[in-house]
Amino acid sequence: MKKRYSLLAIPLLLSMLSGCGGGNNNNAAPTDAGANAAATNAPAATSSTEPVTLRIAWWGGDTRHSYTQQVIDMYEAANPNVTIEPEYASFDDYWKKLAPQAAANRLPDIVQMDVSYINQYGSNGQLEDMTPYLNKQIQVADVNENVLATGKIGDKQYGVPLGVNVLGFQYDPELLKKAGVDSIPENWTWDQYKEIATKAKAAGLYMDSSMAADVFFNYYLRTKGLSLYNTDGTALGYEDDAMFSEFFGMLSGLIEAGAVPSQDKLSQTKGVIEETDVVKSTGIGMWQWSNQYVALQIAVNRPMALAQMPGPDMEKGLYMQPSMYWSITANSKAKEEAAKFVDFWTNNVEANKLIKGERGVPISSKIKEALTTELSDSGKQVFQFVADMEPKTSPMSPPVGSPEVVALLTDLAEQMNFGQIKPDAAAAQFRKEANAILGSR
Repeated sequence: MKKRYSLLAIPLLLSMLSGCGGGNNNNAAPTDAGANAAATNAPAATSSTEPVTLRIAWWGGDTRHSYTQQVIDMYEAANPNVTIEPEYASFDDYWKKLAPQAAANRLPDIVQMDVSYINQYGSNGQLEDMTPYLNKQIQVADVNENVLATGKIGDKQYGVPLGVNVLGFQYDPELLKKAGVDSIPENWTWDQYKEIATKAKAAGLYMDSSMAADVFFNYYLRTKGLSLYNTDGTALGYEDDAMFSEFFGMLSGLIEAGAVPSQDKLSQTKGVIEETDVVKSTGIGMWQWSNQYVALQIAVNRPMALAQMPGPDMEKGLYMQPSMYWSITANSKAKEEAAKFVDFWTNNVEANKLIKGERGVPISSKIKEALTTELSDSGKQVFQFVADMEPKTSPMSPPVGSPEVVALLTDLAEQMNFGQIKPDAAAAQFRKEANAILGSR
């Protein structure tokens, strides 16, 4: 008898979809092993009856844990010889747990991998190249090549994206009008952004809650044909520190002008969506990934909208960001079965009715189409926004980042926002320390 894991039963408040779908009720005949199960609502059965145990690990909150276990239950019901043992934690605790498992060569068979870590684990030989499984055990023929390529390091596919997101400005149209602006210009620029922020301040509003340093600085660099890291992750990807000073000078200048909350206030509300100014109707919007929009809409509980990133050259800067990946580990003894589960997650309609796009807009075009009629209003906005932005995106820079560099940049950004260091000095310090970190890898 398979071991069951009790999870807190909670409503899926962050759902993009209004219905739960068919749950475990699969009436269609099973497909051949390894075939794409999206054509029917039944998962593909395994070709072997030998008992297989898979360990699978992910990070997240109770909502994510709950529906992931339901998907696991669906897979086990269709594959009686497979037992899946879940391991999950909060984001910080997840990586603290994964590191010693990697050192001991005891990683789970399938791990949820972040864009900031995939190069580290892949380059260290801890992840399996999934290329041999593509369009065999894992069907990806209807996946955008730029999206799939985000899981590549060199010529090796170390991860299959669970979903994709795109950056944008998520805002309250009525508060924007209160600032004297009827709408966000379709192809707005950074100068127009600053003009609107100034109008917001004059109307007694904040424009936004600033921007995540690494994510948005990388976007800014990409609009200029550069990136935060060089192609192999051994140094920064730009030479002119004036770009650093320009970008972070703009952000800290808006805080100094009172168009954006102080860093002290931003630090207090960080991670608490209910405490943000847009929720309290004192701020026009937030800069976020598209998969964060539904949660914001629920918290705000009034009409919201999404606007594309500023330019010029927005198309050069914008990219489809994988929310996270499923990766198969090199030490797994059941790699083929692990690949079949990744396919089930990617291509099974009923499983995705449970997932509800919580890990990003599905990468399969068939799944996106199948879910369209079940989307909530905010879910429809997200799916449409991502669809509108996808043709305007360029390939993502290789995911060769460093968590240590991100932490350094975040700390320096906060110091600039507090007025403790000038952008020029921060630029020089960042270059020296970041290159030391990257060069020692």
